[in-house]
Amino acid sequence: MSFSRFFWYEMAHLATNPANLLLNGGDIKLKSYIIRIELEESNPLIWRRVIMPAGATFNRLHDVIQNVTNFQSGYPGSGYHLFEFDLSKENMIVTNNEEAYLEHQHYKKNKKMYEVRLKTMSPNMLEFEKRYQERLKIEVRKPTGLKIDNYLEKHKEIKYTYDFGDNWHFKVNLEQIVDDYYFGYPTLLDGAETAPPEDVGGIHGYYEFLEVYRNPKHPEHEEMKAWAESQYFRKYDPNWINESLKGLKYRKTEWDKINHERYQIIEDKYRKK
Repeated sequence: MSFSRFFWYEMAHLATNPANLLLNGGDIKLKSYIIRIELEESNPLIWRRVIMPAGATFNRLHDVIQNVTNFQSGYPGSGYHLFEFDLSKENMIVTNNEEAYLEHQHYKKNKKMYEVRLKTMSPNMLEFEKRYQERLKIEVRKPTGLKIDNYLEKHKEIKYTYDFGDNWHFKVNLEQIVDDYYFGYPTLLDGAETAPPEDVGGIHGYYEFLEVYRNPKHPEHEEMKAWAESQYFRKYDPNWINESLKGLKYRKTEWDKINHERYQIIEDKYRKK
């Protein structure tokens, strides 16, 4: 194989590899995303700015959101609640909801049966059945087998819903693509406000919780503090979050490009330690 053919063969392979690339002049560099995560309806706004290597699955993005908030479903925790990424611009959802996935698979394999159902459905149930089948047409993918890169770069925004009871809605916006981040795991760059604990009752329940939690004179203050501790609730702490994010490694760290002393960071544009 000639050098030119070998080069483009390698580029085609790497383009589908988790180590996504940027070509700057003649240099080949790994790319990363700077994203902004916002909890909708929060006031003051709860938000985080994170840099993360390209090539993450939707499940890994879920882990990132969980780790920069106070929720407990992300790695290294187990699946505490269901979640869903709404990729409406491509008529797709990505979710850990096995029931929704199996329903969509059943629809794809039995479309004729669903057509017959529409023809034989009683008039008072027909509109309901039409809406149900329209929902079944939406492609459902599992979060572990699909990467965020194509959708994020094309559409710049991903909608994320966590816990279908408390119903937390997040926006994830792409702010920048960079080629000078050399760590194999995400880093919190900035943010504001403390995130809610699990099972607090949604956004309105969270602000009711804070009124009691922050008022030592409230008769339920001590009880609420004990409950918050049982839910691993903690104030916004960037250092703690960044230690946690080290566990979300999915790309090799390029230590040869980082100013460090025995893997202790001396100086870096994105990480302090």
